[in-house]
Amino acid sequence: MDSIVVTGNGALTGAIPIAGAKNACLTLMPATLLSEEPLTLTNAPRLSDIATMTQLLRSLGAEVASLQDGLVLAMSSHDISNHTADYDIVRKMRASILVLGPMLARDGHAVVSLPGGCAIGARPVDLHLRALEAMGATLDLRDGYIHAKAPGGRLKGAVFEFPFVSVGATENALMAATLAKGTTVLKNAAREPEIADLARCLRKMGAQIEGEGTSTLTIQGVDRLNGATHPVVTDRIELGTYMLVPAICGGEIECLGGRMDLVGAFAEKLDEAGVSVTETERGLKVSRKNGQVRAVNVTTEPFPGFPTDLQAQMMALLCTASGTSVLEEKIFENRFMHAPELIRMGARIDVHGGTARVTGVDKLRGARVMATDLRASVSLILAGLAAEGETVVSRVYHLDRGYERVEEKLRACGAQIERISA
Repeated sequence: MDSIVVTGNGALTGAIPIAGAKNACLTLMPATLLSEEPLTLTNAPRLSDIATMTQLLRSLGAEVASLQDGLVLAMSSHDISNHTADYDIVRKMRASILVLGPMLARDGHAVVSLPGGCAIGARPVDLHLRALEAMGATLDLRDGYIHAKAPGGRLKGAVFEFPFVSVGATENALMAATLAKGTTVLKNAAREPEIADLARCLRKMGAQIEGEGTSTLTIQGVDRLNGATHPVVTDRIELGTYMLVPAICGGEIECLGGRMDLVGAFAEKLDEAGVSVTETERGLKVSRKNGQVRAVNVTTEPFPGFPTDLQAQMMALLCTASGTSVLEEKIFENRFMHAPELIRMGARIDVHGGTARVTGVDKLRGARVMATDLRASVSLILAGLAAEGETVVSRVYHLDRGYERVEEKLRACGAQIERISA
């Protein structure tokens, strides 16, 4: 099992290219199931989760080709030969549930295993199912599988209000609604950039969608969708992660392809903490304004609020900030599992339920630590960049689910970081 070794060596300077968004790509890929014509995605990230979704789509009969060193995904679902998403694949990744809506919408039936792939709480799929039921689907949960059918072979338009914001459920319902008969209105829908990106792709395929980026999506169902070519939006979580590099260890990093509209709330917190973020022709340039970073309070919220997927990384920064910060996690339970590992590096963190108090220390110390989930893994690497001595991060298979070529990108800016195999 691989580990990553980081030796803190001061300020880092350079440029880091930001990949296409993992969460967008994992949503766009199942959209191929909505059409018999080819769907091509450019700017695709090269990650293990993308490989898992590729495996799942192929198991359903889709053709998926990885081109240009993985940056282009050429897909075709002209023949869906299998309508069962098997447990052995689905258990690896929660995003697998996103094949349910497209298969049900196109062919009127689907069997999908309940998903796995996450260590940060239950994250149930009930909202996905309730939205599809509102569109006429009949659902039967047995033996760990969702057995779904559309009476008459086609879903019907409906008005559905999510009781709380859910990104995945919004995506599943949006895709399903594109081929439903009549008009579907999704209220209290998620507003994330990845959903707007999905809507843009579906519109290229011939879908009739209005309201992306707002809390109300209106979809007029059509009889069929066409093929399309679509670039995956920039990964705002990878962007935010690398924006923290100069904040935590000094120097100046230009994040190539970064956009302020993707990280507005996060950039505001960096500004409050004493970190400068400026737009350039190539992306976003980040550096400390002067001296030590200041403590700030952070509450995670659905977009456009502070992203839960940047909470662990922000905690790593605040471990050496001046003063005491309070981080409140309002999206997922059990998402402070990185805190004990940061404490092993000398951090002062007190966790009570969904709140963590972080009192800054002068310096973190290198230690052997263990990644507990995707975002926790990269938070430990960030902490290692700022620590004295050597930090060894184990179980980095989590990291490979969401960050491509981390060592290569950081080494190009002067970091001492390497991957070792046990």
